[in-house]
Amino acid sequence: MDGPRLVAFDMAGTTVKDEGRVADAFLFALREHGIEVAPEQLSRVRGSSKREAVLGFIPEGADRARRAETVYNSFREHLARLYNEGGVEPVEGAEETFRRLRRRGVRVALNTGFDREITGLLLSSLRWDEGVVDAVVCGDDVKRGRPAPDLIFRAMEAAGVSDAGQVMNVGDTVLDLRAGQNAGVRWNVGVLTGAHARSTLEQEPHTHLVDSVASLPDLWPAGSA
Repeated sequence: MDGPRLVAFDMAGTTVKDEGRVADAFLFALREHGIEVAPEQLSRVRGSSKREAVLGFIPEGADRARRAETVYNSFREHLARLYNEGGVEPVEGAEETFRRLRRRGVRVALNTGFDREITGLLLSSLRWDEGVVDAVVCGDDVKRGRPAPDLIFRAMEAAGVSDAGQVMNVGDTVLDLRAGQNAGVRWNVGVLTGAHARSTLEQEPHTHLVDSVASLPDLWPAGSA
């Protein structure tokens, strides 16, 4: 098949090892403020804007927005602590995939539901903050989080690619794949290194399901990109 001009990758669970830290940070933050949620509730919001996810768990009331901001700040603190304690590692093969794609002239973007501060922490820890990818789009860069297509559209704008038919979207969650469909990308790829299992992703809109990002460059011949 013809190759894409832009590949837009999710971060946690797709290109960055998660190991449950995002879910743990949510649970810690919510419980600190008297809100109990079940693991399956958290699973449904994986891949979404973290601010929107937190707001969805806050009961209705006059002070809902204030409570949501307080819980969100707690989530950020817990996540930063968990990443600092456990370290940040790329999914095996992610960096080589970036290099292989860029050698072919394919632009590489990261897009994430994290805000710019958390994203910066991850990029700095991974040493991806300069010269590794062509664009980085965060949750606070757009009005709507996934499954809206805004993150992908902003990545396209940043990478100078205007045709969604030349874009591959890659993610590990249901919302990643729904965002890809809503953006109209030609390739909508689910990976099995993160939040959702094959049986879950198979039920969502996709063109490919692969074990990890390491195998992406092999989906099309090197001379076609």
